[in-house]
Amino acid sequence: MKSVGVSIDRVDGIKKVTGQAKYVDDMKMARMLYAQVKRSPYAHAKILSIDTSEAEKLPGVKSVITGEYYKKRGGLYLEDKNFLAVGTAKFRGEAVAAVAAETLEIAQQAVDLIKVEYEELPAVTNAIEGMKPDAPIIHPDLGSYKVAPIFHPIAGTNISHHFKLRKGDVEKGFAESDYVTEHTYYVPHVQHVPIEPHVAVAQYEADGKLTVWASCQSPFAVRQALAASFDLPLNKVRVISPYVGGGFGAKAGTTLEGIVIPLSMLNCGRPVKLNYTREEEFEDSYVRQGVHIKIKTGVRKDGKILAEKVEYIWDAGAYTEYGVNIVKAAGLAALGPYDIPNAWADSYCVYTNHPVGGPYRGFGMCEIHFGLEQNLDVVAHEIGISEVEIRRINGLRAGGITGTGQVLEDSGYQDCLETVIKEMDYDTPSVSPSPTKVRAKGIAGGWKSPSMPTDVASAAIIRMNEDGTFFLMTSGQDIGQGSDTALTQIAAEVLSVDPSKITIRTGDTDHTPYEWQTVASRTTYCAGNAVKLAAEDARDEILDLAQIKMGYGKRDLELRDGFVVHKMHPEIKVPISTFALGLTMPDASGIHGPLIGKGSFVVPNNMGFDHETGQGTKPVAFWTMGVNGAEVEIDTETGEIRVLKMVSCFDPGKVINPKLYDAQVEGAMVQALGTALFEELKLKDGKVLNKSFVDYKIPTADDMPEMVVKVAEHAEPTGPFGARGIGEPVMVPGAPAIANAIANALGVRFYRMPITADDVLKALKEKKAQEA
Repeated sequence: MKSVGVSIDRVDGIKKVTGQAKYVDDMKMARMLYAQVKRSPYAHAKILSIDTSEAEKLPGVKSVITGEYYKKRGGLYLEDKNFLAVGTAKFRGEAVAAVAAETLEIAQQAVDLIKVEYEELPAVTNAIEGMKPDAPIIHPDLGSYKVAPIFHPIAGTNISHHFKLRKGDVEKGFAESDYVTEHTYYVPHVQHVPIEPHVAVAQYEADGKLTVWASCQSPFAVRQALAASFDLPLNKVRVISPYVGGGFGAKAGTTLEGIVIPLSMLNCGRPVKLNYTREEEFEDSYVRQGVHIKIKTGVRKDGKILAEKVEYIWDAGAYTEYGVNIVKAAGLAALGPYDIPNAWADSYCVYTNHPVGGPYRGFGMCEIHFGLEQNLDVVAHEIGISEVEIRRINGLRAGGITGTGQVLEDSGYQDCLETVIKEMDYDTPSVSPSPTKVRAKGIAGGWKSPSMPTDVASAAIIRMNEDGTFFLMTSGQDIGQGSDTALTQIAAEVLSVDPSKITIRTGDTDHTPYEWQTVASRTTYCAGNAVKLAAEDARDEILDLAQIKMGYGKRDLELRDGFVVHKMHPEIKVPISTFALGLTMPDASGIHGPLIGKGSFVVPNNMGFDHETGQGTKPVAFWTMGVNGAEVEIDTETGEIRVLKMVSCFDPGKVINPKLYDAQVEGAMVQALGTALFEELKLKDGKVLNKSFVDYKIPTADDMPEMVVKVAEHAEPTGPFGARGIGEPVMVPGAPAIANAIANALGVRFYRMPITADDVLKALKEKKAQEA
C-alpha cells in the first residue's frame, strides 16, 4: 500500500502552524453582538425572581433573556436540561440569564445589573448520599422526561440510569475460590481543559434559517438537539464547525449554543457571539464524572479469577443527558479485558449538585480501570504471584468471552502485554542512585469499545475535478487527532493517487454528509469505512467508463498513480481526469456526467443487549485493547513523584498513519499522567475551588517522561484496511500503571487519585508507625 500505513504530514498542519486556520473566535461579522451570562452562586436554589430592568436600560444592551423565555428541555439521551435554568438552579455556575450587547464590556456590565433572588435548597454533593431514600431530589419530574429506550431513569430518586451485567453464577464462583478480596477506589472529577474554550456564534435570519458556528465535535448531533429544542425543521438549521482547538469529549454535545440562538432571534438576525472564559469553562462545560468503585474478586490459588462483583456509583452532576451513556459504557466494560466466567456488575448514574458530567477521553474506561487494574495487582500479591502472571492467566485471547457474552474473533491483549514486559525489562528491579529515593515499575491493561447506538451511520461523498484531483466530503470532525489526514489517506489508497490530490471538507451540516458524532474512537473506523466505500464507488465509476474508452474488460484495468492502467500491459494507460465529467462517445454524445462516489456505513451485525443481564451477541462493534508500563522514582523525604518512563503497546488493527498513531499514544500517556498525579476538580459544597491554571495543575514539559510507543497490529475484519479506533483506548491503562508502580515502590497502595506528594508523605508516616 502506498498511502495507508505511511506517515504523511497532517493535511491541516501548515494552516495551523502559520495561523491561517480560522477558529470560531476569529470570526468577525457585520453588526455582531456579544453575549454574557448571569450565573447562580448556589449549588441548589429555587429562583424566586429575576429583575432585568436595570440591565435593559443600559445603553448598548439589545436584549436580556431568562429561562422563562424558552422553557423547553433538551438533551442527547435524556431530555433533562434547559439552556437557562427554569425555576431551580441545580449547580453553582449554572446560567440563569443572558445579555446581548454591542460590546463585550457592555454585556458584562449589564449582567452585573441583573438582580436574582434565590431560596437556597439542600444540595447533594456526594453520589452515594444522593442514592439514599432521604436525599433531596434534584429532578422531581424525572419520570416525565423523554429518554432514549436503552436508558432507565428511576422516578422519585436521583438515579437517572442503572446498568446491570449478570454472567454465570457469581456466588458459586466465590464459593469455589481459594481467596476472596474486596476493595474500594475513588476517582474524582477532572476538567478537559482544551486549549480553546467553548465558543459559538448564532444568526437567525428573516427567512427562518438558523446558522450556528460552534467549536464542536459533532455538528449533526448539535443540529438535531437545536432543531428539537427550538421547534425548527432540520433544513432550517445549519451547524458549521470549522477548526476546533481540542475537544477530548467536552465539545461532544451542546453547551452554550442554545443561549446565543434566542438572543439572535430577538435581534432581527444579528449574529451573536458567546465565548466562555477559562473560569466559565471549569464550571459550565462537561467535566469527567467522579466515581466510587467497589470490587470483590474471587480467585483460585493458581491465579485464575473465578468471580468478580463490581459496583460503580457515578457522580454525574446536575444534568445527565450525556452522562447516562458513560454509565452504560462502564457497565459493558465492567470486567476489563479479562476472561471471568462469573460476574455481577451494577453501574449507577446519580444526579448531584455538581458541574455537569459528560464525555471525557476514555468515556468512563480510565476511571473504572484505575480500580480494576490496581485490584488485579492487589489480588496477585495477596495470593503470591506476580502482577504479570495474573494478567497472562486471565487476559482475553481469541475465542474468549467478554463480560457481555460476546465471543472475540481476535485479541491483541497478550501480544501487547509481552511487548511491554520486554520493553520495560520488567523483571529487572529498578534502583535509584539516590539513597533518599526509590524506584519501581508498574503495569496495567485496558480496553474500550465505541460506546454508540448499534444503528448509527456515517456517510461520505467524493467528487472528481476536471484535472483529476478530488474533493472529499465527510462530517467526521478533526479535533486535533488528525482524522482529516487519515481519511484522506484512506481515499487516496483506494483511488491510487497521492494524498495531496485530495482536499477534505468537513463540519457543515448543509454541505457535508451525515455523521453521527466524532466521539467513541469511531471516526477512523466508521467515517473511514464510509470514505473507503465512497472512494470504491468513484473508482468503479471510473473503471466502468474506462472499459468503454479503452476497449478492455473492467477486470483487466486498475487505477495506478492517477491513471487507468492495463494490469498486464502498464504502458496502456489513460489519465483518470479523462472521466471527470463522464465520457464523450464517438458520435459526440455524452454519457454518465460528473463523477461522484458515495458511501454509507453502519456497523455490521451490531445488536442490542438484554437490559436485565447486559448479555448480547455483539453489543459493541469491536474492542481495542492494550497495555501500559510505567517506571517511577519517589523522593521519600519530599514525597515528590516523577514518572521516568512510560511504555504503551496497543492493537489498533491496521495503523493508517504511524506518526499520527504515535502522537495519539504519547498524548494519551501525558494526559493519563496528569490525572494520576495532578488533576482534580476540587469541589466544596458544590463550588469549584480551582478554576484556573494557577490552581488546576496539568502536566508541563518538565513532567514529561521517556515515552516508548509500540504496536501489535491485529487487523479488524470490518475496519477500513483493517483499522479500528485508538484515540480513547490508549489513555485507559496509563493512570493505573503509574499507581501500580507507586505501590510497588513504596509498599503502600493508594485507592484514590490523584496521588500527590502529600499523600505519599502521609502514607509513609502511617507505614512507619504501623511497623513500629
